[in-house]
Amino acid sequence: MLGLPRGGVVVAAEIAAVLRAPLDVLVVRKLRAPLQPELAIGAVADGEHPQRILNDRVIATLGVEEEYLQHETALQLDELRRRQVLYRRGRDATPLSGRVIVVADDGIATGATVRAGIKALRARAPASIILAVPVGPTESLRTLGEEVDELICLETPMMFTAVGEFYEDFRQTTDAQVIATLDKHQVARPTER
Repeated sequence: MLGLPRGGVVVAAEIAAVLRAPLDVLVVRKLRAPLQPELAIGAVADGEHPQRILNDRVIATLGVEEEYLQHETALQLDELRRRQVLYRRGRDATPLSGRVIVVADDGIATGATVRAGIKALRARAPASIILAVPVGPTESLRTLGEEVDELICLETPMMFTAVGEFYEDFRQTTDAQVIATLDKHQVARPTER
C-alpha cells in the first residue's frame, strides 16, 4: 500500500489497515506553473531514477520556457528527496518488484502527480498497480485508467472543480501527521525475491 503525501497517506493508511498490508509513501511533487503555483505543468516522482511527466498542452499555452522547467524540476527534486528522508526516517523503501501495489491519494484533479508516480512505479517492476481514490473527474480518471491495471474511484461527479469540495474537513495534512501515520503502520518488511 502506497500513499501520495500528504493527504493520500491518510487514505492509504485506512486501506492498509483493512488489507493488513504494509504502508509506505510514494513521494511525488507537482511542477508549478510560473506565477500560478497551484496549477500543475507536470510532476516528478521518486525512485532510483526519478520520473518526470510534463503537461505539454499547459506548458505551450502558458509559454513556459525550458530554463524555468529545468529550475522548477531541480527545486522539486530537492524537496522530494528531503521528504523521502523525513517521512521514511531511515527506513528503506518497500520492495515492490513482483508485488501487487495499491496506490492511494485523497483525490484526483488533473492526475499529473499520480501519473508521475505510476511511471516511477512501473520502473520498479511490480506485478500490477491498482489506483484507489475517493473522488476524481471522469476525464482524468479515464486517462489514468489506461496507465494502471485497475482503477477504483468511489465518486466521479459530473461537476468537478476541486478535490476539497468533496470533504467536510479538507485541512492540509502536515508532515508530522504523515510521519505519525507511517510509524503507526510499520510492519516487518518482506524481503525482495
